[in-house]
Formats: sequence, C-alpha cells, structure tokens
Amino acid sequence: MYYHEHSAMGTLGFISIAIIIANVFVSYRGFTDREFFARYSFEVEKILIYKDYKRLVTSGFLHVNWMHLIFNMISLYIFSVNLESYIGSIPYLAIYFISLIGGDLFALYIHRNNSAYSSVGASGAVFGIMFASIALFPGMRIGLFFLPIAFPAWIYGLAFVLYTIYGIKSRRNNIGYESHLGGALIGLITAMIIRPTALVENYVPILLIIVPSAVFIYFIIKNPAFLLIDDSFKRKYNYTVEDKYNSSKRNLQEEIDEILEKIHKKGMSSLTKQEREKLKSYSESVKD
Repeated sequence: MYYHEHSAMGTLGFISIAIIIANVFVSYRGFTDREFFARYSFEVEKILIYKDYKRLVTSGFLHVNWMHLIFNMISLYIFSVNLESYIGSIPYLAIYFISLIGGDLFALYIHRNNSAYSSVGASGAVFGIMFASIALFPGMRIGLFFLPIAFPAWIYGLAFVLYTIYGIKSRRNNIGYESHLGGALIGLITAMIIRPTALVENYVPILLIIVPSAVFIYFIIKNPAFLLIDDSFKRKYNYTVEDKYNSSKRNLQEEIDEILEKIHKKGMSSLTKQEREKLKSYSESVKD
C-alpha cells in the first residue's frame, strides 16, 4: 500500500469520488452476478473476434474480489488527492480513461495470440494516475506503509518499470503487468501533454522512466519471440485467436452436417432434444 508526503495537503475532487463509487458499485454487481462479470470482463477472444470493444473500458470497473478492489481504490485515493485540483477535473478524467484504455490495449497487443487470456481491474487507470503524479511531482516521497522509509517518486517509477518488464517477461503469476505498464506510461505521457512544462522541468526522471520502457516495447514489436519462455509455451502462444475461432467453426459445421445427414436418412423425428436445439441455434446465427 502506498503513501506520499503530499496526500494530506489536498482534498479529493468530485470526479475522483465519482470514479471510486462507480468502481465499488460495478465491482459489487460483478461479485454477486457472474454472468454480469463475464459479460463485461476483458477477454481477448471477445474483443478481437466479436469486436466487443466496450470491454476495454468496462473491465476496468470490475475486480476479482474485495481485496483487489480495496487495494486499487486506496491507491487511487492517495494519488488523486492534489492531482485533480492541480490539473482540473476534465484533464484528470482524461488521464484516468486514456490510461485505462491504453493499458488494456497494451495487454491486448501482448496477448493477441492467446485467446484464453482475460483480466479485470482498474490497475491500468490507477497506475496512470500515479505516474501522472510522478511526472508532475517527481520529488514527492513514495513509500509502503509497512516500511519506515520513503523514496523519491522518480526512483519508485524506475523500479516499477523494471520490475514490471521482468513480470511481463517471466509470466510468473496472474498479475496483469501489461496493463500496469501500459497505463502507467500513458498516464505519464498524457500528463506531459496537459502540462508541457513538466518535461522541461523534470526531463531527467521522466527519461529514466520512459527510456527502458521504450526499449522493451521496441524489442517486443521487432521480435515477438522475446516474450516467449519455452517451446511448450510457444506452441500454446502461437495457437492464435483466429485459429481457435476457425477450429470452433469447423467443429460446429461438422456437427451440423452430421445432424443434416441424420435428418436425410431417418427424418426430423430422429433428432434428440440437444440436436434440435443446436440446429435451431445454428439456423438463427446464419439468419443474423
């Protein structure tokens, strides 16, 4: 859990409060309704194949559990204090949503060939707000509540980038490092666009954060195999979303052909209830 030395000096703005309330409301709905959760979570296949782009935003308001939600909202609260009042509500809102979408787009790029990948959480937006604060106030002190010391924000930012790159490369757990890094970088860049003087005044710490990130992104664009861990993962990774979609389509067509052949030989009355439902569903999808 984070803190910084400026957090007691300001007040939480209206937009920040509204975003926190929205996260709590939508996440609670997701906790109690798994169908709702599944309909709005980030899923590579649903976005790339079925063009369900709203998930790039809606997934950012869902969380896995209360601990996940509370951690993100406390972090958002801490770094929203002062930032919204300093840059204004509209720019703050822009940073939040651009970081949210940017983080998810980066995760979508990284996992574009992994159709099974899914995620939820506001972390991309939260890290966008955090790194916007770092870009504007690189000298503020950031620490963890369980440690007695705090570090300059730019040192934390550099350490975060390096650790996140390691997390993306190693794939050692289910943490969405990709959305964290994407959201953080977009938040930092958006803050500099909103306040261009930040780059002039704080160019050294900003470059220390951006350069290793840019090098890493260059590597994964020029050489996607850089992200692969071993041959078994490579085989899984290269089974693309399109492969899965086409395979499912072929399997469905084969099942329908078998049903039609059965009707031809034995008549409609020979079909089971499941076969009738599958044929009806297929007919409706063809009409659509």
